[in-house]
Amino acid sequence: MIQQIFHTEIDVQQLRPKGQEVSGDVFISQQFSEEDRTILVLSDGIGHGVKASVLATLTATMAMNYSSFHTKPEIAAQIIMDVLPAAGEKPNYATFTVIEIEKDGLVKIINYDNPPVIILRGQQLFKPAKVYELKVGGAENSGKLLRCLEFYAMKEDRIIFLTDGVTQSGIDTLKFKMGWGHDKTLSFIKEHVENQPFISATKLARKIVNKALTNDNYSLKDDTSCGVIYFREPRETMLITGPPFYKVKDSGFIDRIRDFKGEKIICGGTTAEIISRELGLPLTSEQHHADPTLPPTSKLEGFSLVTEGILTIGKVEEILENYNSETRLHGSPADEIVKNLMKHDIIYLIVGTRINWAHQDPDQPVEIEIRKTVVKRIIKLLQEKFFKKVDVEYI
Repeated sequence: MIQQIFHTEIDVQQLRPKGQEVSGDVFISQQFSEEDRTILVLSDGIGHGVKASVLATLTATMAMNYSSFHTKPEIAAQIIMDVLPAAGEKPNYATFTVIEIEKDGLVKIINYDNPPVIILRGQQLFKPAKVYELKVGGAENSGKLLRCLEFYAMKEDRIIFLTDGVTQSGIDTLKFKMGWGHDKTLSFIKEHVENQPFISATKLARKIVNKALTNDNYSLKDDTSCGVIYFREPRETMLITGPPFYKVKDSGFIDRIRDFKGEKIICGGTTAEIISRELGLPLTSEQHHADPTLPPTSKLEGFSLVTEGILTIGKVEEILENYNSETRLHGSPADEIVKNLMKHDIIYLIVGTRINWAHQDPDQPVEIEIRKTVVKRIIKLLQEKFFKKVDVEYI
């Protein structure tokens, strides 16, 4: 079982100006399991569209690589700035914010030309004791500074990092002649956290970029990005799919499920029948078909959701693979499972490895894959794309 003091919830929301096919803001992240370290990079390329996207992608990728090797920030910044191509007499550049989160809660932030990172401790602005500036090396970089800070995160801390599409939104409008600005952005964030002390990273980030959109009268002038990191009490769920390989293990498998205190989902008809039998609870079918391509759900007391197995779990993998900030989930069984996974932080997977011979029929669609393979893909997505902690047991 996974043990930790708090969960780190991370989400980034991005909008781009109307008519732009790609964003000039680029966000990348990576978890380094051997060090139990997470690195996040947000870069804003000068200008808009493809050119800005290329500059930001190049900057973010280099910043990630150098951070992963613990390169001194001022050296990494000098290399990045030297590599970026020049455009005539005016050099091209991209801003960047690098955030490292270590296993003991130590947070290191390096910011170059992006708006200042906002840190809330509870509902109050928090200013770390360790704040310093580093000069970027090289004569051509004279006057360029990296603004750095370090602190140990506590439960209910939030880190909000932005591109200037947020703080400069509304510029030249009657309401915000000089743009929304840092102070008004901070006031907006504090107001929402005070009104909703447990607001998720996703909702807060979405509110901030949507406010920037309204400031620009629903026609953004610049690429707009907001990331939120929220340190909080973890929420746990359990997903059970597939019956145990050996039938004699059914009772032990049931004990772990019965004793789990969080939300529980069953994905598989045979699995649901075993659990229903062992717990002595009735399993009833529902007639509602939210998605005609998937079998209907069932009901079992104590479980949030009971669905069919391989077709549904395969659809879950597809949704997670294509999931982004514009994804809207509806009411299908697979959508409901994804909603559950998204709102929880620690996911316990119990995966039975008994083969369902119905899926060995050559007339079955070729996309139906063996459960274990699909589950491995889901685990990888949950860990690497959504920063979830996953504890899996094959039985």
